[in-house]
Amino acid sequence: MPYVASMGTYLPCWGGPHSRVLGDDEDAVTLAVEAGRAALAGGSPVERVVLVSRDLPLVDGSNAAVLLAGLGLDPELEVIERLGGAPAALDALSSARPRTLVIGVDTEPAGAAAACVSERDGLQVRIASRVARSLPARTRNAVGTVHDYGDPRLLHERGLVASLSAAWLDTPVAVAGVEHKQASALCLDPPRLSTAGASSGLFGLAWMAEHDAAGLLVGVEQANLSGVTVVPGPTAVRRTEPPARSLPEGEYLPGGDLPISLAAYERAFEAKVRWEAGRHEGSAELDFPPRYRVGPDGALDTDYTLVPLPRTGTVYSETTVRIPVPGSRSPYSLVIVDLDDVGVRALAKVTGADPGTVDIGDRGRMVLRRVAVRSGVPDYGYAFEPEAA
Repeated sequence: MPYVASMGTYLPCWGGPHSRVLGDDEDAVTLAVEAGRAALAGGSPVERVVLVSRDLPLVDGSNAAVLLAGLGLDPELEVIERLGGAPAALDALSSARPRTLVIGVDTEPAGAAAACVSERDGLQVRIASRVARSLPARTRNAVGTVHDYGDPRLLHERGLVASLSAAWLDTPVAVAGVEHKQASALCLDPPRLSTAGASSGLFGLAWMAEHDAAGLLVGVEQANLSGVTVVPGPTAVRRTEPPARSLPEGEYLPGGDLPISLAAYERAFEAKVRWEAGRHEGSAELDFPPRYRVGPDGALDTDYTLVPLPRTGTVYSETTVRIPVPGSRSPYSLVIVDLDDVGVRALAKVTGADPGTVDIGDRGRMVLRRVAVRSGVPDYGYAFEPEAA
């Protein structure tokens, strides 16, 4: 029986109060990093990561390297990527070994939630029932074409209700993977969950942890169902859920496919995505980006150590670009950030705030974002999110 010691949730700031949307620089990986870092803020040790989603950026290849780098975890850790919705995430959690970080991610509505499994501290989760039935009301093929059968009554009666009946479950505390109206018809007073996919069950679990609620938590996707029994325990829940607001107005200028040099991408990956500077032996100064130096003897010094940089800082300078740029939305703001206590300044795009609203002296944090898509490859880096956002 897994014990959940800490949880983290993340919602983008854009959208409405009950349905968030991705920003231009967000995807499933950046959402997962935000939720995962919130869950790991208490210092829980991690030996493996399980990522559950139906919206993974890379299907051929792996998202593990970016995920581990953004979370600040050892690149040798095991990462399991599972394709699925609410039942798959609850299955992953109920069968997780200690020191596992389970993350569920959705992009429509957008949100992510994560849970750290410990040895013996926290709320307890055990599987109560699993039902696997075939009712493919919505399908997506290998090239991304979606077919929706479009019969919500059939999906409700022959999917949700029939699966609950087959599972012989008591009245659930919360039902994930369905609209709030449907959950209200099955539960006494269910929480309103922010998502309806892989992360929704973990959002429901976070609510139960905060309210010391015991009972059944059910995850449903089409006609598949997984139910877990939750026993309350000490669990830290950290939420990064800013108030919702509308996407800023702007002009998107379509552009051609940006080329990529995979050799340059690979060379810069560790320092850029792990947010690290270079330090040469015998020097107290940090170089960002890391680079070679010419020593006093004229020899090229290529040996440096990567040092983690602070993720908080103060705006040193700012500007707003209003000229349309192909492949991006304008206007947008750029800032030079004076990172805390290291004497390093970094250029970054502003995220999570309307263009032109950031001033010199504003405080904020550096967050992983998708800075571009080049030759079909998502390219990640760091953006500045002001505290006011």
